[in-house]
Amino acid sequence: MLDVKGAFSSFAVSDIGAARKFYGQTLRLDVSDVPGMKSPARPADRPSPGSRTLPGTSSRSSSRGVDHPSMVGRVLVPAGAVLCCLPFVSTGLGLLLGLVLALAAGNPYLARTRKLTPQLLALSVVGLGAGMDLRVVARVGAEGVVYTVAGIAAALAIGALLTRLLGVGRIVGTLISVGTAICGGSAIAAVVPVLRAKDHESTVALATVFLLNAIALFVFPPIGHALSLDDNQFGLWAALAIHDTSSVVGAAVAWGGKAVEIATTVKLARALWIVPLTIGIAWWHARTSGDATSGKAKRPWFIAGFLLAAALATYVPGLQESGAALSRIARQALVVTLFFLGANLTRASLAPVGFRPLLLGVVLWALVASVSLGAVLLRAIA
Repeated sequence: MLDVKGAFSSFAVSDIGAARKFYGQTLRLDVSDVPGMKSPARPADRPSPGSRTLPGTSSRSSSRGVDHPSMVGRVLVPAGAVLCCLPFVSTGLGLLLGLVLALAAGNPYLARTRKLTPQLLALSVVGLGAGMDLRVVARVGAEGVVYTVAGIAAALAIGALLTRLLGVGRIVGTLISVGTAICGGSAIAAVVPVLRAKDHESTVALATVFLLNAIALFVFPPIGHALSLDDNQFGLWAALAIHDTSSVVGAAVAWGGKAVEIATTVKLARALWIVPLTIGIAWWHARTSGDATSGKAKRPWFIAGFLLAAALATYVPGLQESGAALSRIARQALVVTLFFLGANLTRASLAPVGFRPLLLGVVLWALVASVSLGAVLLRAIA
């Protein structure tokens, strides 16, 4: 039997940065610096000099045992998703479980869960509509137009000011501001094509918003109870101050009562502004940078499904009972969605988040949350 040596192969590239990005982010290999060269490598996979590899075994065996960590993830991630289908698992617990599994065991299904998450969220929102009264939805949506427009405009203006004061890059600052003003990751994803944001810029913005969403899901209900908010007040505050639709509905589900109906309606009405805002940002970007954009915004078509489901449940009496059952299923599907959101987190996605972008996100979010909470408490919006 031969001794295994620390042999390696090498090759030349014309763009080290691009090669590092491809091997590090796309292929998710660890990229190490070797004197005189840049080499993609997996240090954990390299046997130490003098060690032996027995026939039928792998050099990937670690000190933890013969199983590679990804094998643990292959079992735990599907098991966690199944567990989140059970009614006793709350939205916060689902998100926390996904986070722990992603960071501890890894998510070998990352590409699949990232693709499935927005689809499952859309279906969950449509299902929630089946348990709502369209007349209430229409009234809440109409009443919220003024403060929705004012809130979006204020968040974007303050975000632009903070971006300049904190020295954050214009693209990253715009993405974080848009995510805070409208609906988090969905708004960021819609604006990325028209701004032609680079991968690391969109990653920073998405990771920042995700972290704040996770915090909001846990802290908003206790704060609401401490301030003795009613269902209507909490639903409004959650919709105005939490970034992503998933976390808004998740916090409202954790609160209970009519908060789900209020929060979902106001947040979806806010999400409708993605399209006109994207058009405006495209015009602004082309004018200020001279870079004409051809990207198209993603349209939140699931809102139409939500309204249709609410209409059927409201005006077709025979569907009200089945609509209520579908709504209960949709609430649990939202728990699975939040589990996937947590499982989609990787250490690599958190690594680019620097202090200044995170500070921008925290300060802007704190201002939006504080002002909206004050307006709710003073009954300035209702």
